[in-house]
Amino acid sequence: MTTRIFSELGISPDLLKAITKLGFEQASPIQAAAIPVLMQGLDAVGQAQTGSGKTAAFGVPAIEKVDVRVRAVQALILCPTRELAVQVCEEIHKLAFFKRGIHALPIYGGQSYDRQLSGLRQGAQIVIGTPGRIMDHMRRGTLQLNLVKFVVLDEADVMLDMGFRDDIEFILQAVPTTRQTVFFSATMPRPIQDLIQRYARDPRILHMEDKTLTVSTTEQMYYEVDRRFKIELLTRLIDIHDLRLGIIFCNTKRMVDDLADHLNVQGYSADRLHGDMTQAMRDRVMNKFRKSGLEFLVATDVAARGIDVNDVQVVFNYDLPYDAEDYVHRIGRTGRAGRTGLAISFVAGRELFQIQHIERFTKMRIQRGRIPTQVEVDEARASVFMDKVRATLQSGEYKRQDSLIERLLEEGFTSTDIASALIHHLQNPDAAPGAVPQQKESRGDNRSNEESRGGWGRQESNDRQSRARDDRQDRPYAPRSAPAPTRFAAPRKDPVVAQAKATSESKPALISAPKPAPAVVSKPAATAPKLTPSAAPSGAPVPAKSAAASKPASIATPKSAPKLTPAVALASPSPTPEPIAVPRPAAELPAPQPTEKTERPAQVETPDGVAKSKGSRRTPEEQTRIHVNVGQEMGITSSDIVSSILGETGLPASNVGTVDVRERHLFVDVATEHVNAIIAKLNRAQIKGRRLKVKLV
Repeated sequence: MTTRIFSELGISPDLLKAITKLGFEQASPIQAAAIPVLMQGLDAVGQAQTGSGKTAAFGVPAIEKVDVRVRAVQALILCPTRELAVQVCEEIHKLAFFKRGIHALPIYGGQSYDRQLSGLRQGAQIVIGTPGRIMDHMRRGTLQLNLVKFVVLDEADVMLDMGFRDDIEFILQAVPTTRQTVFFSATMPRPIQDLIQRYARDPRILHMEDKTLTVSTTEQMYYEVDRRFKIELLTRLIDIHDLRLGIIFCNTKRMVDDLADHLNVQGYSADRLHGDMTQAMRDRVMNKFRKSGLEFLVATDVAARGIDVNDVQVVFNYDLPYDAEDYVHRIGRTGRAGRTGLAISFVAGRELFQIQHIERFTKMRIQRGRIPTQVEVDEARASVFMDKVRATLQSGEYKRQDSLIERLLEEGFTSTDIASALIHHLQNPDAAPGAVPQQKESRGDNRSNEESRGGWGRQESNDRQSRARDDRQDRPYAPRSAPAPTRFAAPRKDPVVAQAKATSESKPALISAPKPAPAVVSKPAATAPKLTPSAAPSGAPVPAKSAAASKPASIATPKSAPKLTPAVALASPSPTPEPIAVPRPAAELPAPQPTEKTERPAQVETPDGVAKSKGSRRTPEEQTRIHVNVGQEMGITSSDIVSSILGETGLPASNVGTVDVRERHLFVDVATEHVNAIIAKLNRAQIKGRRLKVKLV
């Protein structure tokens, strides 16, 4: 299948600049076929698999056809689900980054009408939505389609399966007959063909024909993993298989750069290869790789076409290719000259359908792999290290140090202690004297097992999970627990809240009776002190209240039983007697009097020394909080850090949440999906002359 670069497709400079910023070098097959046809204003029917780049195939022409001077809906894109509508809208925003005046708006059920109405009043030109909510706005009169000139039905077969046929026909009948209509579908059942015949005018058929290609006997595997945890899985597989020479394929130049940096930081020898490099730089990298001066080459498809190295042990599809033919070319880089090879692909979410398409195309079964646990990885590293030590002992090719060992034995150290200390320093070359020994990587670098775990967790017993919450505060990639061997854990929750919850759950039940009536009056009671959160002794037993406690407020609380609040886990060791609250009927209560001193809520001190209220906000599950070493003293504002994140990463503003600026530092909630890329980019950036240091919290 002939490949084409985007500059050959008649795209405007603004969109070419955005595509280059996203890191794409060449158009996928469906993009190369669809963009020229749609730019000519012709109707089209595209049949391509999920993940083949269809969004850019219709997104680029939609943006090009919008008149930025007209503040009305000009392009309408229908999607079967709200998740797909949001995803398509995000891609449209990225493609239109340098084309000013473009406003794209997602409209779907489950979202507030107010936000959607506000976007429509502001003059959204491109609307991406689900059929049901689009019809609601049409009936309300809030969505006018009389100026629509470009209509796209994305995943049309899925929409028909979900019962949207009547809704689709209602919408298509409401738009002008002169509009351009585009259908994209993975399959072409009879209902889709009927819609095409009724609403498309002489459409061009864009069908991606598969070629018959053979695949080598390389062992093929895939692992289903969330995008956020691909790096951690990659390092685990490298260590557990003891891989020393491999190629890692990514779809974008940006991902190549980020992944190469991550691998080098974690102690692996890696370099990059993509289209932005000069020919001299490519030759240097390839010569180094051929001579095994590199362990891993991270590359795009365009740059890696001419790679011919016989000793490649493994090929990683870090990003699945758009085309099955590219998959065959990729895995053909290993298993050469009669050697066995290993091809490993990472699959995230709906990309599982791409694996099925590749299996049909290659007529070969791709085995699903079980994600190795951290215990298995540690055992594999220890085995590799022991094999090296055993081989050295058997060969006898080492310099004897009998005098030094005898001196240590004379000082009273045992031979096992001496050997353990030497192994510790061998695996931890920068360890300080007296430091607590920690098992390090078998590669002899400075990475501890905790640092190398990289953010997605381990399958261990529940008694170790609380320690993991404490440890991950200062790590760039904090470990989490993974409940299933083939999937990763859900996004990490607020560590402060999680730690407080774990502490409270580990204590015995403190109060079993219902809370007293809210109307109370202070009454002196010398023999019945009440313990406040700041005065309750830790672990003090509390007798359960009697059944009478649930009666009306006129019954007094027993004076002989001290009362503990649920916040006893945060209490100080010494109790302070205070008047006990005795409920009285509401009619007898005096009017509340203003007090001079207001009791402050209990606070929890986080590992970074910042006191936070127990009732402080929680980071949303889809976001992760990061810590940045600049604050108000340096003149930093929330807009400064947001501008830096968006400028360095090129991500849309929706990936940045709440910014909490403190005196000398600040916290930012960012999208968990992009947290690794954001940290990597910001750690190279500066704000107002101050170099940033960023970490997870």
